[in-house]
Amino acid sequence: MLQYAKKYQSSCHFRVHPSHLHEIWLWFPVCMQASDDAESVGNCPFCQRLFMILWLKGINFTLTTVDMRRAPDVLKDLAPGSQPPFLIYNDEVKTDTNKIEEFLEEKLAPPNYPKLGCRYKESNTSGQDIFRRFSAYIKNPNPGLNSMLEKQFLSTLVKLSMYLDTPLPHELDQNPNIAESTRLYLDGDSFTLADCNLLPKLNIVKVVCKEYRNFDIPRELKGLTRYLDNAYKQEQFRHTCPNDSEILIAYKSVAKYLTK
Repeated sequence: MLQYAKKYQSSCHFRVHPSHLHEIWLWFPVCMQASDDAESVGNCPFCQRLFMILWLKGINFTLTTVDMRRAPDVLKDLAPGSQPPFLIYNDEVKTDTNKIEEFLEEKLAPPNYPKLGCRYKESNTSGQDIFRRFSAYIKNPNPGLNSMLEKQFLSTLVKLSMYLDTPLPHELDQNPNIAESTRLYLDGDSFTLADCNLLPKLNIVKVVCKEYRNFDIPRELKGLTRYLDNAYKQEQFRHTCPNDSEILIAYKSVAKYLTK
């Protein structure tokens, strides 16, 4: 499914070949520094989101990386002032990740490709406040504020876990007496667009919080723990995650250790 070409350093493109479409090009950033194996992807949750979508759609695509600092002028002119990812289709450039997602879901649709949209609208917004609270938490160097910020951040994880623990309507239809959900992911037992959006951010949260706060997502949050355990078993997520070192490099200039 994936064909890897030689990698250079800081951005890459996917050349997508759906049988019934014209050619699509997706340009993504990769490693902030060259990796030993020259295979690593960089820390970009937006890129990973689209990478997962393409993989879940089951299409063939080629991955080639390009250093945007030394990219041909034609690439620099595609979306002046914009950072990857961006998509090119029929000479039209899309730079908004949400618009790219909408485009892929519309063009790579049933019966040839699986639908990835959520059944329940609540699944699309679950966990949406986690990254904001996480950012405030790990950017704070003041120990006096840490407890408050950690509680605010933790409350967003609890909220997500409660949603994952709550049976969805189709689960209740199958078993009206069910008290706790057993589903694998946000919207059911299959990855959806909502998972592609949330999981890359949760992976960053896990890595950065451990490094800068020695904070682990509590196993007591059963719904969230079940969700992450199941997600990391899926190659579409696990194999698109950047190395932890790439995440820490990206956060080195913004995350703060607590000062005494």
